Amino acid sequence: MRVAIAAAMMAMAGTLATPGMAQDAAPDHPPIEEQIGAGGRPVGANWSRSPVIAQHGMAATAHPLATQVALDILKAGGTAVDAAIAANAALGLMEPTGNGIGGDLFAIIWDPATGKLHGINGSGRSPMNQTLDQLRAKLGDAEALPPYGPLPITVPGTVDAWFSMHERFGKLPMATNLAPTVRYAREGHPVAPVIAMYLDRSLRAYSAREDQFDFANARKVWFADGSAPEAGEIFRNPDLGNTLETIGREGRDAFYDGALTDVMVGYLQRQGSAFTREDFAAHESEWVDPACAAYRDGYELCELPPNSQGFAALQMVNILKNVDLAQWERGSPETMHYMVEAKRLAYEDVARFYADPDFAAFPEELLSEEYGRERFALIDPSRASTDLRPGEPKLEGEGDTTYLTVVDGNGMMVSLIQSNYRGMGGGLVPDGLGFMFQDRGELYSLDPEHPNAYEPGKRPFHTIIPAFVKKDGEPWMTLGLMGGGMQPQGHVQVLVNIVDYGMNLQEAGDAARFNHDGGPQPTEALGGPFADPMGTLFVEPGIPAATNERLRAMGHKVEVVDNGIMFGGCEAIARDPETGVLTGATEMRKDGQVSGY
Repeated sequence: MRVAIAAAMMAMAGTLATPGMAQDAAPDHPPIEEQIGAGGRPVGANWSRSPVIAQHGMAATAHPLATQVALDILKAGGTAVDAAIAANAALGLMEPTGNGIGGDLFAIIWDPATGKLHGINGSGRSPMNQTLDQLRAKLGDAEALPPYGPLPITVPGTVDAWFSMHERFGKLPMATNLAPTVRYAREGHPVAPVIAMYLDRSLRAYSAREDQFDFANARKVWFADGSAPEAGEIFRNPDLGNTLETIGREGRDAFYDGALTDVMVGYLQRQGSAFTREDFAAHESEWVDPACAAYRDGYELCELPPNSQGFAALQMVNILKNVDLAQWERGSPETMHYMVEAKRLAYEDVARFYADPDFAAFPEELLSEEYGRERFALIDPSRASTDLRPGEPKLEGEGDTTYLTVVDGNGMMVSLIQSNYRGMGGGLVPDGLGFMFQDRGELYSLDPEHPNAYEPGKRPFHTIIPAFVKKDGEPWMTLGLMGGGMQPQGHVQVLVNIVDYGMNLQEAGDAARFNHDGGPQPTEALGGPFADPMGTLFVEPGIPAATNERLRAMGHKVEVVDNGIMFGGCEAIARDPETGVLTGATEMRKDGQVSGY
């Protein structure tokens, strides 16, 4: 297959060769983006494109084929939840670098029948029969959990979350929802360009540590010939197809209390894991209530509670509502400075207080407007603070993720995010099942005094968060942005782009972003020492050079990154509450597509 692709590309190159130039001569040109810039547009920003507008249904995912799967389910009479499950299954096959049934899931669902937002926490727990001391004995001298192997694995929560959502809001049989992915897994699909890059990146990362864990099964599934699949190459995963077919036929218990469970637990125990069959059988998702924070002009941002980091975005909103950002240009140093400092203040609290609420109560005061004003008062308009601390209520990690959103003709709106955490996961693939286990447990703290400390049967701190936006009290927009600690700050940047600067959905996602990385982490000991207390402000090339220089003069450590990887991938669908017209966007940093009918 690769030989054929290469031959076709060479033939095309020969066809387009300049007359008189030898075909084997390689001109010494700079990268194409330095040779020519963007074209013009009759409406909107030149660096963006039109949002998609439709009426009867819409889906936005990180892969065009997954989007089409979702639309097919809608056209077959499925609800937005049916379509979201189908798309998520497809993405586990087509975008294994971001998600899969070995990982966890969170979702926010607007149900027009009840007029209510519903949240679901589909995250898994640690082994019930392994204590922190026993875990430390396995870690030896290590000060943190590793990103690979059996120790950072938690029970995969995605499949149970599918069935929980389906029981409440689905219409089509689960076998029908999973059937398109079963077919693609067996017949194959062409690998998308960005995903191909991530697959190659994953292979290099795993290969560098292959002596530390069992990578043989993963090699068989994705890297059988010693290299990663290339863009355009037809990829098949019949093992995953068989697994999904079994789940669709036999239901949720096939995964958590059946033959598939025996395969998973047997494999994990051979790798040195403490998991038992009882850990899987006891797993269940939790329905939770989203919380919302008013920003301005009638817009409210809604997020899920811990153990996710969603409330960090609400804390940022409560800080930023105290300043009128629109008085400055969007790319100005003033706007950037206030947004970055709001992020840093919110994440100080993330590192201190965010954890599994079954083990550590969340201080509700962190979401109050008064607390937001108090935190805003700590921002020096002219300097980056060198001495931020978490608040005193009364009582981050890099990740690869997929986000998808579906809205159906009846007004049901689904905002869903799913991930194996770092890259494709921890490298371990159960025999013959075609998916990789997540490494989410890497985010436990080993400090027994920390709210996020490892304990038996506990959910770790989670980075993945879906979002929802209300306008004048009505459901308006689903929103998500993939990428570890980028997510809360990304949600706020997109919201600011829309509310304060009048961008449409597509522009709001395409616009240059920042990613402030570093500072205290939920995995570090309380009170420090912290590895990187100030952190680094990474920006995309679209941020003006003069702004970057001013920010450096204000004390920010600024670095320009031009490959888009660390800035996530945004998708959103807005619904006009009067007409039902849908407007959707997905962006250039991923392979994805938004489409409707």
